Amino acid sequence: METLSNEIALVKNQIDITYKVVSINTEGITHEESMIFPDGEANCINWVLGHLIYVRNGLLNILGEEPIWDKESFSGYNRGAIALERKEEFVNFEELKSYLKQSQDKLDTKLNTLGHFSAGQIADIATLCFHENYHSGQLGYIRRLLGKPGGIK
Repeated sequence: METLSNEIALVKNQIDITYKVVSINTEGITHEESMIFPDGEANCINWVLGHLIYVRNGLLNILGEEPIWDKESFSGYNRGAIALERKEEFVNFEELKSYLKQSQDKLDTKLNTLGHFSAGQIADIATLCFHENYHSGQLGYIRRLLGKPGGIK
């Protein structure tokens, strides 16, 4: 087995850790709970997870892979979408978590086959890794607002 380059190993580690944090922070959340908008306006946990997956499709695209879903069908999760106004379009939370797993599997497979990133990919990939970290932390806070114990101990 070939050793991954440092840059790919770093990104793979970021993607893996984020997946674990997101999985922990979404564990035990029902679909109904996922649709609660804290303070009546802050984004619900369903939107935050869907948005994270929506943007992961962009990362898959940068890496030359097909997205796991059609961005038009899931546009309610796009940046700038007003979640409260589009909540009827949201996917069942368990189904949403299965899309996260699919994206994780595709990213894992792709990253294990790459030799390096092109110079033009590096800034975008770094930004998208930060994006995942940002939203994985939000999921932890929303979890607490729903009255659930913190997932990360």
